[in-house]
Amino acid sequence: MGQLILAALIWVGVHIGISGTALRDRIAARLGEGGFRGLFSAVSVAAIWFLIASYNAAPTTPLWFAPIWLRWLLVAVMLVAFILFVASLTTRNPTAVGGERAVAQEARGILRVTRHPMLWSFALWAAVHMLGNGDTASLVFFGVFLVTALAGMPSIDAKLAQRNPDAWARLAATTSILPFGAIAAGRNRLALREIGWLPPVLGLILWAVLLHFHRAIFGVAPVPMG
Repeated sequence: MGQLILAALIWVGVHIGISGTALRDRIAARLGEGGFRGLFSAVSVAAIWFLIASYNAAPTTPLWFAPIWLRWLLVAVMLVAFILFVASLTTRNPTAVGGERAVAQEARGILRVTRHPMLWSFALWAAVHMLGNGDTASLVFFGVFLVTALAGMPSIDAKLAQRNPDAWARLAATTSILPFGAIAAGRNRLALREIGWLPPVLGLILWAVLLHFHRAIFGVAPVPMG
């Protein structure tokens, strides 16, 4: 378990201690933006490999066993996560890597719901697996993704606000971190046509495929499959 905790701390250090901080700006000033992104990607790949290897090797203790109704509920939440993930890829998003230039554009599609659809998909995925697995190793492994996803949202916002204050102010006025926050506050409206058919359809397909093959890939079925 000690190695898993170390790997988790390294992951947090890379994504919270560097990304979106003054240290990131200093490294980017020396290497250039492209050089920094290349280095950051390489370090991230190494960190996640170490994290996964440590999780697979870690001893663990069950803390609870999710009842069947909760497992089905979590499976349903994963469908939402898949739709958010696909929508984040099919919508030009200023909060995505390399999407900063879109900060001056009007928020459309999934951005009306939340300006961080991809990070919310990661957060939901992590929370689902923490609740569904209920063991100590899973709490550390998936918990670190939940922490970095949630912490990444205000960090990205702060970076965009610093780089383009006027455009960021307009974007922030019509969007929200919390899903449906801006819509509930009357600062935006839901426009399903802008989201389109691809995110729900492709999200459903990916969800169904992974649900079917989950046992074959990961060794455990989320719910009884017959």
